This record gives sequence, structure tokens and C-alpha cells, in this order.
Amino acid sequence: MTDVLRPDPDMITRADQALVRTVDALSDHEYAEPSQLPGWTRGHVVAHLTLNAEGLAGVLHGAHLGRPRPMYASPEARDTDIAELATAQPAELRERFLAATGQFGHALEAMSESDWEGRFERTPDGPDFALGNVVLMRLREVEIHHADLDAGYSADDWPEDFRVVLLESMTKRPYPAPFSVRPTDLDRTWHYGEGGGGPVVSGTSSALGWWLTGRGTGEGLTSDTGALPEVESW
Repeated sequence: MTDVLRPDPDMITRADQALVRTVDALSDHEYAEPSQLPGWTRGHVVAHLTLNAEGLAGVLHGAHLGRPRPMYASPEARDTDIAELATAQPAELRERFLAATGQFGHALEAMSESDWEGRFERTPDGPDFALGNVVLMRLREVEIHHADLDAGYSADDWPEDFRVVLLESMTKRPYPAPFSVRPTDLDRTWHYGEGGGGPVVSGTSSALGWWLTGRGTGEGLTSDTGALPEVESW
């Protein structure tokens, strides 16, 4: 991910609180039910959100102490840990998720302005990212995967400030060909991909954000060429 903006930390606090309410409300059997992510149950989504919070909290803590550390030990370890945690008893998974959410919040609060300088690795010797991207990374994980849970919260529930952040941050991704999006509920247009021109896709900002992350089939969207551009899953 190209270095982008750092959202207001209040946005992640609000997003975390909403996600915690949803996870707390899940009955035990609902953890084993499918999420909106292919091949993943709700338990997998909660496990991923848990390990993501732990990993990013570790990154922030390391930066605060001046001891940089990667987010995950390896790509394989990350995938294995998600698969294992997803099969834990719901009470155990819920408790660890709540602890991880708090852990990230405490690590974020401890950061001073100078701590945000520098970069961190997702895995050792892997791609590195600006520390200033951490809040954005966690915010997108929480809001998008909250909707992925398919538990009463959808892209239509995303707050307007998050929808703006999402549409802006997605401009930093690579695309096969240029295009623009024009939300019907926001007085603004975003351009994606290199070069000018390309189709203009219209729809609500929530529908556009959902589609830009590779979800759904573009329900509720229209293109002035009659065909939606190609986007990859986030």
C-alpha cells in the first residue's frame, strides 16, 4: 500500500465499539456460520481481526520503544494462526478478540508524534509500510470485515467519514485501466489508475466502496460505458 493519510483516531474508536457490539451479540453457533468471505466462517473473520489487532499493536509498541518489529512472523504463520484460532471455542475467541481490541487501543494511545516516524515490515524481509498508515490499515480492517461478518452491519452502515477515507485510500492501489467514481451521495469524484479518462461509475459511496474492495457484483452501480471496470479483491 502506498503511503496515504492518517485518519482521526476517534474513527477507529467508534469503529471498534460498533464491532465489539456485533461480536458480543453473536451466539455460539453463529461463529461457525458462513461469512461473506468465500471459505471463511464468522469465526475466521473474528480470528483475523483479533490477530490483526495483536500484530498492529505489536508494531506500535515496538515503534514506541524504538524496537521495530514486524506485524507477523511469516505469511504461513499468519494463515495458520487464523485457521487455528477460528476453531477455538466461541467464548475463548470472543475473549481474545476483546483483549486484542483493547491492546491495540492502548498501544495507539501510547504513541507520541515522534513515534510515527519510520516504517515497519508486514513480515520479516517483506514489504514495508509507513507507521503513519497503521490507523488507516486497522480502520479499514475493522469497518470492511465488520460488514463481511454478515451479522446485521453492512456497507450501508459505514459512517460518511469512513466512506470518504475508503474511497480516497483506494486510489493508491494499482488498476489495469483508469476509471473514475462519482458517488450520488457525495459532492466529489475520485479517479483510479494511471492516466486520464476511462469509464465513470456512479452509485452510493457505500456501494462504490464495497465494489472497490472486490466485493459483490456491483449491485446498484452504473457505468457510462455500460460495463464496470476490473478491480481486485482487497
